[in-house]
Amino acid sequence: MRNRWLAAAGLAAATVMLAACGSSAASSPSAGSSAKAVVAAGPGIKLVSTSQGKVLTNAKGRTLYWYAIDTANKSNCNGKCATFWPPVPAGTKVASGVSLPGKFGSITRSDGSKQLTYDGHPLYTFVEDTAAGMDKGNGITTSGGNTADLWWAVTPSGAKLAVAKPAASSSSGGGGGYGY
Repeated sequence: MRNRWLAAAGLAAATVMLAACGSSAASSPSAGSSAKAVVAAGPGIKLVSTSQGKVLTNAKGRTLYWYAIDTANKSNCNGKCATFWPPVPAGTKVASGVSLPGKFGSITRSDGSKQLTYDGHPLYTFVEDTAAGMDKGNGITTSGGNTADLWWAVTPSGAKLAVAKPAASSSSGGGGGYGY
């Protein structure tokens, strides 16, 4: 008798769990789909305020970036570059409750994997953003200071996030890029 009661309780708990996971999940972004008013928290792309402004982040709160020399159809960050700037996989969902004006899509990378895009920009994270809300990659060049070769944190509008002006320093420093 006791075993039947436990089995019934287990079945009821499983039913509740399945129902909770069912219909309220956010839809996956796809090429040309708008991310307006998707279902407040949970896994997926979120909107977070950093020290420099609002940016898109992944489920772990890591800032998403776009690379100035990418095109809407091609990532120019491959090989060693992608170890510092990991691509965001296509199919990454938008967190419930997040409403964004831009459109999500995807591209096929040179290695055949699919990468998520936002308003025509392939998306990446940055390995030096070690905690949620960091945006260390914003405004970084990767080829010795070529200003056309910059990384930008993704804003809700898809525009460049302003780069904070560094405090005056008496030392002369160099680069800040990775020079792949």
